[in-house]
Amino acid sequence: MPRLYIFSVDKRILNANVIMKTLVICIPKKRKFMTRILLLGSAPNSVIARKWSKKNFDVITAINNAWQIRDDWNDLIYPYDFSAKRLPKKLKKGQRLINEENFVPSQNKYGGFIYAGGTMAFTAAYWILDHYKPKQIAFMGCDMNYPKEGPTHFYGTGDPDPLRDDISLTSLEACAARFYIFALQQGCESVNLSALSSRLIFPRASETPSSLSADLKKFNQKAIEHALKLERELGYFVLSGRYWKVSSIIDKKYMLKLDELWLSAVPSELTKHIRFS
Repeated sequence: MPRLYIFSVDKRILNANVIMKTLVICIPKKRKFMTRILLLGSAPNSVIARKWSKKNFDVITAINNAWQIRDDWNDLIYPYDFSAKRLPKKLKKGQRLINEENFVPSQNKYGGFIYAGGTMAFTAAYWILDHYKPKQIAFMGCDMNYPKEGPTHFYGTGDPDPLRDDISLTSLEACAARFYIFALQQGCESVNLSALSSRLIFPRASETPSSLSADLKKFNQKAIEHALKLERELGYFVLSGRYWKVSSIIDKKYMLKLDELWLSAVPSELTKHIRFS
C-alpha cells in the first residue's frame, strides 16, 4: 500500500498529506493575461527561433543558456547551481531573472517536483502556467534527446540533465503527459515547435499561432482521478524543492505506476509512438 511520508527538509516540516488533499488544478490570483508563451531550451535546433517574429509570442521565456539565442527574451529561468558566469551581465527593459525563489512556490502549487519531474523544461513550464495563465505554451529546443555524436546543445556539448538517474524522471514522456493535463485543465494548450524526435508528447505546431483540435483536448478523467489519488496517498512532497535529499525513501514502483496513469490520461494519438514495457 502507498505510504505517507512527512518530509523534514532544511528545518521546514510539512505534512504532505494535508497539502496533497487540498491539491487542485490551481488558478491563483489573476495577473495580466497572456496568450502565447515561447519556452526556449538549448537543443541544437533551438537557434531556428532566432528568425521567428516576436509578434507570434506575448512572452519569451529562456531556460539556462538559451537567453543567448535571441536578445528579446523576457524571462531567464535557471536553477540554483547554474553558474553566475553564464548569466547576462546586463538586463534590458522588460527582462528579468527567475530563480528558485520564484519557481519553487509555483511548482509546489502543482504537486511538487517529485511528481512533476525535476528538470528545467518542466519546472519552467509549471512556473509559466502559474505566473502567466497563458492560453498556449510553445516549446522549442526542449526535446531532451541527445545525440551520441556531435553537439548536444546549440553552444556545443553539455550535460544531458534530463537523462540522469533521478526518481522524479522515471519517464520524461509521463512527466510531459502530466503537464499537458494540468495545463489543459487550466485552459492552456501545450505544443512543440521542434521538428526533431522528442521526449515531449505534445502535438507539433509551427511558430505561427494556431489552436489544437478538439480531439487533442480530450482526456481520460478516470485515469487523472486515479493518478491524483495515488499522489495524495503517497504524499511525496518536499516544500523546499530539494527532493533529492529524500529520494532514497521514494518507492520507484509507485512512480512507475504514476507514469502509466498519466500516459493513459492523454489522447492516445500523443503516445502511440511510445513502447510500453
